[in-house]
Amino acid sequence: MLVVKSVHTYYGNIHALKGVSLHVRKGEIVTLVGANGAGKSTLVNTICGMAKPSRGSIEFNDRAIEGLPPETIVRRGIALVPEGRQIFSAMSVEANLLMGGYIHRKNPGQVREDMDRFYGIFPILKQRKGQLAGTLSGGEQQMLAISRALMSRPDLLVLDEPSMGLAPLVTREIFAIIRELKEQGRTILLIEQNARAALKVADRGYVLEIGKVILEGEGPELLEHREVKRAYLGKGAKQIWEA
Repeated sequence: MLVVKSVHTYYGNIHALKGVSLHVRKGEIVTLVGANGAGKSTLVNTICGMAKPSRGSIEFNDRAIEGLPPETIVRRGIALVPEGRQIFSAMSVEANLLMGGYIHRKNPGQVREDMDRFYGIFPILKQRKGQLAGTLSGGEQQMLAISRALMSRPDLLVLDEPSMGLAPLVTREIFAIIRELKEQGRTILLIEQNARAALKVADRGYVLEIGKVILEGEGPELLEHREVKRAYLGKGAKQIWEA
């Protein structure tokens, strides 16, 4: 479904991605893990149109998308749940969902049907549909961000650091939601610093270090790989990883 080939991306003079290649098949959860500064968010931005690669190619459903504007990429079928959630805090929960379904605004029946479906999945959002989104808890905001992205009916859902800033109990709840999405047949690219949690739910994974993919393999295989612990956490990894 998604094929990234030898992508190089620069931020000014900084060579952030150095020939990154990966692929995502339909129905898979593929996770990308790495420490801060590894290039994870740059790759997300490059796939989703917020950054342009200087070299390399990105194909989605057999069509080139590198360099296309973000709104076109959303219409092609990729939806992003951004790092930090970035919900519209001064708008209601329901208004946030309507924004997510904007590309289908000419079919209001479909938009309402999708909204009701997510209210069924996340009853707390229905209870708070008239509440300002910025007053929700971190976990509730993440549920809203995921629902808002799914309102566009994407073929590929990109989750960028979904556990960031969340308490451990809420993190477990979010990963339970990710597992449920997988059971529904969703295709997911999961970018996550919490490598252990991410690799537990992933079919396959890639380890990124200083803008390069240094390891790839099945999720359980990478979960037990000593090099993953070193690459992901560096010095002192063992104690943190096993905590």
